[in-house]
Amino acid sequence: MGFEPWMEAALFGLAGLMIGSFLNVVIHRLPRMMERQWAAECEDYLQSQRDGAATAAGAAAGAGAAAHAAPTMAAAAEPFNLWTPRSRCPSCGREVRWHENIPVLSYLWLGGRCAGCKARISPRYPAVEIATGLLFWFCARHWGATPTAAALCAFSAALVALACIDWDTTLLPDDITLPLLWAGVLASAFQWIQVPLFASVAGAAAGYLSLWAVYWAFKLATGKEGMGYGDFKLFAALGAWFGWQALVPIILMASVIGALVGIGMKFSKGLREGGYIPFGPFLAGAGLVAMLFGPDSVMRSILGALGL
Repeated sequence: MGFEPWMEAALFGLAGLMIGSFLNVVIHRLPRMMERQWAAECEDYLQSQRDGAATAAGAAAGAGAAAHAAPTMAAAAEPFNLWTPRSRCPSCGREVRWHENIPVLSYLWLGGRCAGCKARISPRYPAVEIATGLLFWFCARHWGATPTAAALCAFSAALVALACIDWDTTLLPDDITLPLLWAGVLASAFQWIQVPLFASVAGAAAGYLSLWAVYWAFKLATGKEGMGYGDFKLFAALGAWFGWQALVPIILMASVIGALVGIGMKFSKGLREGGYIPFGPFLAGAGLVAMLFGPDSVMRSILGALGL
């Protein structure tokens, strides 16, 4: 016996709150995991250069012994991933207990402050949880407890994480963008979304190549980089999920909102050093709007706002 539609939506929403709590971990830790990996790779490269120089100087034996005696930074560092170590307060280092990690409720119970040092907890933590819960609720309410709803829940969670990571660090990790792209193609192949497979594949290709072309045109014209390769991959993923026909309304919405936010931040002097804002959050936001209202509705709204 199946659940009532409202109960299915409620269960999906509850799952979204818990997934949102995990997304906060991903948003905080994944960029730092990437930085650690880059640092370890740089250290390994420099060590290989030192070993090569020592060999050329005829001191390979002594240098090799010293290299093996000194542990690398990567080996000396404690494990750091999405699961280890347990969450801690960034101010005092106090370990967060299980009852202090209940989505939204713990934040309210603690008054938005650490139970140990009383440092302020960012309101973005419950905001991410609530946003993810609402998106999951919407998917179940609109598509029921179906593979389509589950696929779009995963799509929503990925976009929430990417938007926050890019806003914080200007990074769009391949660990999220590439699986998101292939998941869109697979969702189309299994008919979990109403996008033909050809349109999905063409959307992925057109999404990547269009921003790639804009990037190089801007760089050749100005000598500057207007966006990163992560933006290409994210737009390709959106093309895979919505088809090539949706790329124009998505990029128009992302560009208009991004320009308005950028102008507002410029007047409020909120721009970062260099006067830029990342484009990924606006692409992700446009993707979520396209999921909520449909790309055609987005395009009609844009044309209506322009008086066309």
